[in-house]
This record gives sequence, C-alpha cells and structure tokens, in this order.
Amino acid sequence: MSAVRLPVLLSVLLLQSVSAFVEELDDSFKETRQPDDIWLIQFYAPWCVMCKQLDPVWHQIGSELRSLGSPVNVGQSDATVSTGLASEFRVRGYPAIVMLKNRLQYNYVGPRTRDGIMDFADRVGGPLIRSLSSLQLFQHAMSRHDVMFVYVGATSSLKGNYTSAAEELIVHTFFFSTSRNVLPKAVSLTSLPAVVVFKDGTYFTFDEERDDLKSWINRERFPSYCRIDSYTLYAMGDSGKLVMLALVEETRLSEQSMRYKGLVEKVAAEHRETYSRHFYFGFMEGSDYINGLVMSDVIVPSFIVVNLSIDGYFLPGGLMETERHLLDFLNGVLDGSVQSQGGNSIAQRARRFLYDTRAMLAPVFSQAPLLGCFLLCFPLAVAVSFCFLCVKVRAAMRDEDADGVEPSAPSQQRKKKLSEKKSN
Repeated sequence: MSAVRLPVLLSVLLLQSVSAFVEELDDSFKETRQPDDIWLIQFYAPWCVMCKQLDPVWHQIGSELRSLGSPVNVGQSDATVSTGLASEFRVRGYPAIVMLKNRLQYNYVGPRTRDGIMDFADRVGGPLIRSLSSLQLFQHAMSRHDVMFVYVGATSSLKGNYTSAAEELIVHTFFFSTSRNVLPKAVSLTSLPAVVVFKDGTYFTFDEERDDLKSWINRERFPSYCRIDSYTLYAMGDSGKLVMLALVEETRLSEQSMRYKGLVEKVAAEHRETYSRHFYFGFMEGSDYINGLVMSDVIVPSFIVVNLSIDGYFLPGGLMETERHLLDFLNGVLDGSVQSQGGNSIAQRARRFLYDTRAMLAPVFSQAPLLGCFLLCFPLAVAVSFCFLCVKVRAAMRDEDADGVEPSAPSQQRKKKLSEKKSN
C-alpha cells in the first residue's frame, strides 16, 4: 500500500510546488501591487477550454521564471470573479495574457505556447534597450534573433525616437544599442548616429528623410520571406502591409508547391527595393485560416495576397507558373487592375457570421445530429416566440384604442376624447 501511495504523494507535492510560483490575484491587486513590480498575468474563465489547456503550461512558466531568477512575477485571475481587475486591464477574451511593467500594460498576442510566452516575458520583462558592449555579444545576439534592430552612436534625438518606438513595439521584437567599433568590419555606415536592422543575412539602414522611425521598424520587424502561421499573419496585418502567400500542403509538399515557394522567395529577395514597402512574403501550410477569410475552400497549392487591415484579399486571374506571372500579379494589386475581394462591410460581416456559424455547426451535425438540431432550432424558436408576443401585444393595444378603453399611459389627446364620450 505504501508503495502505491508514494508516487501519488510525490505527484501532489510536485503540483503544489509548481503552483506556488503562480499567485492567484483578485480585485485587491490594484491596491497591493508595488510600482516597481513586474507582473505576467493570465486572465481566465472557468468554462474556457483553451484556459484549461494553458493551465499546466502557465504553472510551468511560473516555475521556470522563478528558477531563472527572473524579476517577473507570475499570476492568474478568474475574470468572471475579479471583474474589477479584468475591467482595468480591458480583458475582452480568454485566455488574455498581459505584462504589467512601470505601470504600462503590454498585451501578448502570440501563440499560447511555452516558448512564445517565455520569449515575451524575457523581451518585455528585461531592459528596454539591451547594450552590446563587445563583438562576441553582438554575434551571440545575431545567432539568437532572425531580426535585430540596433542603434549605433551616442545620445541624440534619434536615440530618443528609438527609445519611444521601443516602448511601444517591445511586445514584438528586441531592441539593442552599440558603438561603431563593436560592429563587424563588413558593416559600413555612412553616418552616425544610425538605426540598423540585421536580417536575411544582411543589413538595412533607416533613412530619416524617407521614413518615420516607428513605422519603419513596424514594417521591417519580419524576415523578408518566412513561414507564416495565423498568429504571424495577424501580427503582419497590424503593419498595414499586404501579405503575399504561397499556400502549400501541410505535409509531403508536391512539386508544384515547392515551385510556388521558390517563386515567392525569389521575388522577395531579388525585388526587395520594389515591393518591400508594400508586401510581406511567405508561405502558409494548409488553408484553414484562408478558407475562413475567403469563405470557401481555397485550392492548394495556390497564391493569394491578403490585406488584413480590411479583411480583404486578391486572387490571381490567370496562370501563375513563372516569375513574370507573379510580378504581373503584384503590380496589378498595386495599380488596382486586380480587384480586391472580401472586406469588412456590413454585408461581408453578415456573410462571414453565417459562414462561421455553418463551419461551427457542421461537425456537430455530423457527430450528434440531435444536438445540432437543438442548437440551431432553439434560438430560432425563441426569436419566433418573441416576435409572436410583440405582434399579440400590438394587436391588443389596437383593440383597446378601437373600443375606447384607456391605455395604461394615455396621452393628453386620448384623455380629452375619453372625457367627451363620457359627457355625451
């Protein structure tokens, strides 16, 4: 018996030790928190399935941050109970993850995975701008980051703008600073101070005369060509740029898919000067997310340009087999000869609501037809009953007026008519 109880006891002790690193927060947190404290908080709801899936990951994150000596405190709050705290942080969905640092709130919009959240905690919880004091530190940072922004030079107005941009965009990318003698000799800068982005095996310098710094950083914070998932696509939409996608199979890519990926990568690399201000380039495995945007089944492999700022998209009208075909398609998107489809008009939103409802109910009908019928018919029955009651009430009011019966709240005119009838 003792041999059976021992593993159970160890499991309970391990669970308690991990839970000790995540603090349950309520509305009193607003009064008890310290100004210098850094908090990573998850807002959840007891009925939320994704919250339950995230729970063990969240406790693992709390344990790891504590073991690493991180200054970040990890907490969680039931938003259905601590409504005041959830309202202060403007929680709209679950699970919601926020970082509170220096009285500023940073919202996490990445994938709900251990690696994604740990990277967010390290990036936002650490120094706003990290100093690279040696070539070794610079090379180490380069090996860890696909995209890296670096301020080079002494204190200046440009550095002030760089700091302001970092305060807003730290949720998306890291920011560094260094001096000219730390950079590799292959990096040539015409003047200092400068802001440089290192990516795609090369570097690009910010041009103060052509661009706004924050807008430039927001546009350049992705690789020129990369694998794109739904979270990355959503983040790209915030920049205002269009996204050129090659849609390919999730596994066992066909020869045509490989060719499509190669075409997009080649255009992204060789025509950067022409298209980088307007497009991101990449490939997406599978078409489930795009099917929801287009509201139909998209053929794979295929090409599509997405404009998430208005939930719009562009589809090629003809054959797409060569680099010339792809360039003509991109030029048509820019000059308006390729028509934009979709959008966020009232009609499109209604269509999308119906499509999402059908997509949600389809698996329910296939697995449990009776439950599906109930979910579909019950709201309709309630709506019909409500309309029937409204019609009955209006008919009864008309009958009362016809019979000369005083309504519950008569107007002055009706009172006068009623008194005249009584006097007659």
